[in-house]
Amino acid sequence: MLYWLMKHILIGPVVKVLFKPWVEGAEHIPEQGGAIFASNHLSFSDSIFLPLMVDRRMTFPAKMEYFTGHGVKGWLTKTFFKSMGQIPIDRSGGNASMSALTSGLKVLNRGELFGIYPEGTRSPDGKLYKGKTGVARMALEAGVPVIPVAMINTDKAQPTGQVIPNIERGQVGLRFGKPLDFSRYEGMQDDRTVLRSITDEIMYELMQLSGQEYVDDYAATVKERIAARAKAAVEGARVAVDRAVDQTKVTAEQVRHQVEERVETARTQLEGRVETARTQIEGQLETARTQIEQVGEQLKARQAKSAGAPEDEPADQPQDEAADQPQDEAAAGEASPTAEPASGIPEEPGPEHR
Repeated sequence: MLYWLMKHILIGPVVKVLFKPWVEGAEHIPEQGGAIFASNHLSFSDSIFLPLMVDRRMTFPAKMEYFTGHGVKGWLTKTFFKSMGQIPIDRSGGNASMSALTSGLKVLNRGELFGIYPEGTRSPDGKLYKGKTGVARMALEAGVPVIPVAMINTDKAQPTGQVIPNIERGQVGLRFGKPLDFSRYEGMQDDRTVLRSITDEIMYELMQLSGQEYVDDYAATVKERIAARAKAAVEGARVAVDRAVDQTKVTAEQVRHQVEERVETARTQLEGRVETARTQIEGQLETARTQIEQVGEQLKARQAKSAGAPEDEPADQPQDEAADQPQDEAAAGEASPTAEPASGIPEEPGPEHR
């Protein structure tokens, strides 16, 4: 009930209107009876477009992780895939994978359609990879035809890892091939050579329908190699980063030592220059002090000499003046026979002058 609700009401009409997927070879789809639809696998949306474009109910195996999630998201994912007619498959191989094939055989024995991706996983690069033989075993054990289906451009509509698809009307297409009948190998489902031959024939038809380049290697193996290379690249990058960090630390330590040495050298030079300047200044100050003291002594000597001269001259002056006075007066008398009296009135000439 939920399958048809999702297909004809909730999801189907919306997808058809938005993407308008085209179909070729629809006449090869059986109207009744069980059949295996073997498809290439380019995108997560392959499991939506393929059952949507086939009128009959189709069951797909999906990886176990879609059915074992926890919480609301896990419940919604599990409900969605169950509603789309998908059953869980453990891709670890061996008995775990056989349980999914057993579930598929039950679907085919009920006369229903079962879809499968022989590559086992999505193509990592858009190429078609070697198919696994589970599809051949199911075809022989159920005795049903295999219808090859080529999904076209679903990887462009929704690339791996992209949640929201790229909407472009008429881009996505489905190309159905003629049913492949392997009844000639009935009862040989345990022959590995037969299983490989059937699987290779199916993959050849898919290559013809899709136009993809075929690679004779398993997609899962290629993914592991890619993952290993990516891991090695990441590890190499991490080592390079660690080495760069170590080199940076060493360089930083060297720079720190160089800076410390230069600072110490500059400090020593500065201290030497300061000491030299201090010594020079002290010498200059001492010289200036000596010169100042000498100038002071000279000033004191001059002051003492200047102060001592007036004290000695007055004691000797009376004797010198007394000794010199008669001589001066005599000289004055001889030099001035007509000297006027002190009163300034000229005297009458004596009789000798008359």
